[in-house]
Amino acid sequence: MRNGMSAARRLFSASHTTVDLKEVKKFQLLAHKWWDEQGEYAPLHSMNDIRVPFVRDTLLNLSSDHQLGSPLSGIKILDVGCGGGLLSEPLGRLGASVTGIDPLEDNIRTAEQHKSFDPDLDKRIQYKSCSLEEIAEESTETFDVIVASEVVEHVADLETFISCCYQVLKPEGSLFITTLSKTQLSYVLGIVVAEKIMGIVPDGTHNWEKFITPEELERLLESNGFLVKAVNGMLYNPFSGSWSWIESTSINYALHAMKSKAQEQSSSREPPSEAEEEQHPARANTSTTV
Repeated sequence: MRNGMSAARRLFSASHTTVDLKEVKKFQLLAHKWWDEQGEYAPLHSMNDIRVPFVRDTLLNLSSDHQLGSPLSGIKILDVGCGGGLLSEPLGRLGASVTGIDPLEDNIRTAEQHKSFDPDLDKRIQYKSCSLEEIAEESTETFDVIVASEVVEHVADLETFISCCYQVLKPEGSLFITTLSKTQLSYVLGIVVAEKIMGIVPDGTHNWEKFITPEELERLLESNGFLVKAVNGMLYNPFSGSWSWIESTSINYALHAMKSKAQEQSSSREPPSEAEEEQHPARANTSTTV
């Protein structure tokens, strides 16, 4: 274990950081608005209607051992880029033990204040103002699950981010990501319409150059020891304020990947065999990008 921790410290030194300070500054002015369901974060509030069941149902399908009323009891979840706790809290209510991390102290203060209103949540959730690589330096194979919802499009170094996720996840642990694809359609709808025309999110929230297609993300994950199990398209309706699952992944999408067993790792990963493809025939809806 000591050798593993030393390796982690070398790998995630100060020269490799996932935190983009320019991105952090964007969110600093909105740190007190996380729990305004009609404000700038309204789309994230409504996203819980599909992302929470996605996490819950996927985990329940992986195990038959769960408690009625607290289906995620006994599961340790790391919520990376937790913001004000919008996703941490519903996962905690499902019984999970949640650690929410965010590099912005103002976000953590907002999250701490809001969870204090519920004594049960106060016991199940802990928040830390730190980066993912700091967690990787402290712990190895600690968490059953990592959720990174609307986060990867804001990080400074995506490969370091994924390496850190691998480091802190237990073998066969689950990684859930929601993000935006890098297509012409995502630029038009996600930036031009959502930010500049309709003001659904503040202008400048996203940088299209940081978007990533599901195919690119899958390649990056699988080259870093993960097996992608599912990719599902998501669509936000600004008129109803609701999200829905769709076949196309050309705008928003949700992804589930699992950390491979140690014996499945090799220094150079081979492409999946025909048998592996047959074993997971419906693991991804990979629509042609626009």
